Amino acid sequence: MCINAIANKSYHLGFGKVVAISTITRANENRSYKIYEEHAMLLIKEAKRLYIDATTIDLCLSTFFWATFRTTKAGIKLHAQIDLKTAIPEFIVFSNASVHDVNALDFISFEANSFYIMDKGYVDYKRLYRIHLCNAFFVTRAKDNMNYRRLYSHSKDIKKGVIYDQTIMLNNHYASKDYPEKLRIIKFKDDLSGLTLIFLTNNFHLKATDIALLYKARWDIEMFSNGSSNTSR
Repeated sequence: MCINAIANKSYHLGFGKVVAISTITRANENRSYKIYEEHAMLLIKEAKRLYIDATTIDLCLSTFFWATFRTTKAGIKLHAQIDLKTAIPEFIVFSNASVHDVNALDFISFEANSFYIMDKGYVDYKRLYRIHLCNAFFVTRAKDNMNYRRLYSHSKDIKKGVIYDQTIMLNNHYASKDYPEKLRIIKFKDDLSGLTLIFLTNNFHLKATDIALLYKARWDIEMFSNGSSNTSR
């Protein structure tokens, strides 16, 4: 549509008179993707809040024999990072379905002052600390068996769903070595759903209710995944 809008210039762009999808496909085979990548980065370089998630896509084992998942099922996993501000996918990578979600964090270049929102399948303290060292922020859910000690409590607002808001340090030897600094833990009850969630973050500036709202925004990527394919989690 964009090219047809400047049809009088299409010849000089090397497309000829008729611009078809197949024409563009053949043209792109001879061009480096980095031309478009650099341009895209210029357009979306503003400060962003980002969410990371993965979804499993079931496949027929007899056809996709390489995508081993279970003895009777094949599958691949799509790891995606979505910019919540623009709804633009910033990072997409496919892997075998057996690859753990947290491994996707190794391929992401974290941006300072950005928020990375993820479910607790991505809780790995060494990787979370790498986000912290990049001067970025993460919001995730605390694991049920997390071993920590409370340093002090912040003001809470039970009427708004904030049951507690605390600054903590990890107790476990290896966990505290992987993440040697303070963390913030928030217990929040959502009146609409009735769910009680415990959030873990390295951001101490936002209100506890704002942290909860950020995590709620993670459902945008669920809609992105469900809208593009029939997936199972």
